[in-house]
Amino acid sequence: MVYDGDCNFCKLWIRRWEAMTGGQVDYLPYQDPQIRERFPELPQSRFESAVQLVHTDGEVSSGAEAVFRAIAFHPHGHWLLDLYLHWPVFAHLAEASYRFVARHRPVFSFFTRLLWGRHVEPATHSLVRWAFLRCLGIVYLLAFVSLWIQVDGLIGSRGILPANVTMDAISRQATLAGVEMNRYHLVPTLCWWSSSDTFLHVQCAAGTALGLLVALGIAQAPCLFLLWVLYLSLTTVSGVFMGYQWDNLLLETGLLSIFFAPLHLWPRRPSREPPPSRVALWLLRWLLFRLMFQSGWVKWMSGDPEWRNLTALAHHYETQPLPTWIAWHMHQLPLWFHKADAGVLLAIELGVPFLIFTPRRPRQFACLCFVALQIFILLTGNYGFFNLLALALCITLLDDASLRKCVPTRRIAGCAQRSPTGEQAPATGAGHGSFWQGPLVWAMAVVVAGASVVEFLALARAPVAGPAPVVALYRWLLPLRSFNTYGLFAVMTTTRPEIVVEGSNDGVRWEPYEFKYKPGDLEARPRFVAPHQPRLDWQMWFAALSTYSRNPWFVDYCVRLLQGSPEVLRLMKRDPFHGTPPRYIRAVLYQYQFTDAQTRKRTGAWWRREWAGLYLPPLSLRQGQ
Repeated sequence: MVYDGDCNFCKLWIRRWEAMTGGQVDYLPYQDPQIRERFPELPQSRFESAVQLVHTDGEVSSGAEAVFRAIAFHPHGHWLLDLYLHWPVFAHLAEASYRFVARHRPVFSFFTRLLWGRHVEPATHSLVRWAFLRCLGIVYLLAFVSLWIQVDGLIGSRGILPANVTMDAISRQATLAGVEMNRYHLVPTLCWWSSSDTFLHVQCAAGTALGLLVALGIAQAPCLFLLWVLYLSLTTVSGVFMGYQWDNLLLETGLLSIFFAPLHLWPRRPSREPPPSRVALWLLRWLLFRLMFQSGWVKWMSGDPEWRNLTALAHHYETQPLPTWIAWHMHQLPLWFHKADAGVLLAIELGVPFLIFTPRRPRQFACLCFVALQIFILLTGNYGFFNLLALALCITLLDDASLRKCVPTRRIAGCAQRSPTGEQAPATGAGHGSFWQGPLVWAMAVVVAGASVVEFLALARAPVAGPAPVVALYRWLLPLRSFNTYGLFAVMTTTRPEIVVEGSNDGVRWEPYEFKYKPGDLEARPRFVAPHQPRLDWQMWFAALSTYSRNPWFVDYCVRLLQGSPEVLRLMKRDPFHGTPPRYIRAVLYQYQFTDAQTRKRTGAWWRREWAGLYLPPLSLRQGQ
């Protein structure tokens, strides 16, 4: 292929085509003195008008046809040439477009730099996979460790919602409903085998170990599959304590990542690994799009005046479940700042996600916006591992060239083989045709596409839920919790009711139990606790927004306090009765608010509160119960 060597625009795209065609096409500028000697039959004016592709048989193509014939040497680039040869309308439009671009090359050179930067070559993602999977392994490890230290008090045999009691109840209901054979699909958990405390610990320990293996790059695909099975098992049996959106997000990310992971057992240099599946990469990017866009969509479509008036964040820092001390300072800022902050938030969630589907520079900008948003959320609130998982997904928006600027790749021995253009060369001997990266991942893409149709129709409040077979498939997938809709704080809470649990031996003098992280003591500074998620503290926030009759687990929790369950008491910061259960338990409700700067300076209090009434009337256990 002969091109204009003095044209920066031409040189940019020649680099891309050269990377795509490998060594099958030679690229020479027509200013090279050898050109006239090799092709004396071609006049200078022809070289100046368009690129020329000279075939080995002497045939010459020019313009758009020359470009398509060159790209056809790429394994997946023949479809453009087929369109050109078999669709005259496409061929006419392609040649007209080529001439238009050729006449305005400086302008298109500017836009090429704007959209692609210095690297117009086809992007590689070996380092992206290396970084993403290791971050995902760390998130899994943190999630299992966080649950492990709470599992006895939450779902142990002496916990709030014992797993063995839950499984027995489900088994009886399945038998009565006549769906006993289908119970394993409706309630997918390994606890059908055993729901003992020991087996709960075994699942948490196995998840911790497997997460560590993924982080070390060992047997990542099979480990990710086992991690998905284990986390699904525990979320299914844990009920309300693992019903958060980031639990579902981890399941969905983990499932898709199985198809993104390499199949080898031991860590390899990224340059020696087969390239990752582009389909799996785009499935992860699509997940990030849905996470961000749906989060903004539900806020706007809820009709909540706090979001429509951009005043939601004037309440959010104070009313979110577990604020940090930075949230207290953010709450003190003026209303105009909160409105501007809410406007930026909605712009990032509703507009920026569409940049995921654009070339590399706008996609990098989207990554930067998402990272900034997640860090801001992480600094002002405790949302478990959610922010870390979202940050890990942001890595998929990058390519190897941009990732090298962010991470010390020198520590990754042989992390990349560089081509003469500076890009990472494709891994040698790596094929794309394996069943793992071929039919299986495409089948997963079809399932995700069908589930996404149902989700977006539901979010748009469409009169139909979608084609009947697609809806049936989506309903069948629901128990797996791996195809989800997302969106937190669709309606902003403007007040902060807090439950204070109290015990008494005489029914007159009441002593409060103190939680480790949720607001209670007015002078206790809000803490950083993420990535650990204290699930009882979190659930108390939800319980305070309704009544105890709608939160039967709360009554079970109070009963465990009356029984003096050591496992439940370990979830608390302070037991005023020092392990000896009281005779009575009640719950009262207060309205909590952040103090202002002057009050905190004068009294040292971070909170103030007002009595709001009785939440749960006094409970006691009968003799011998």
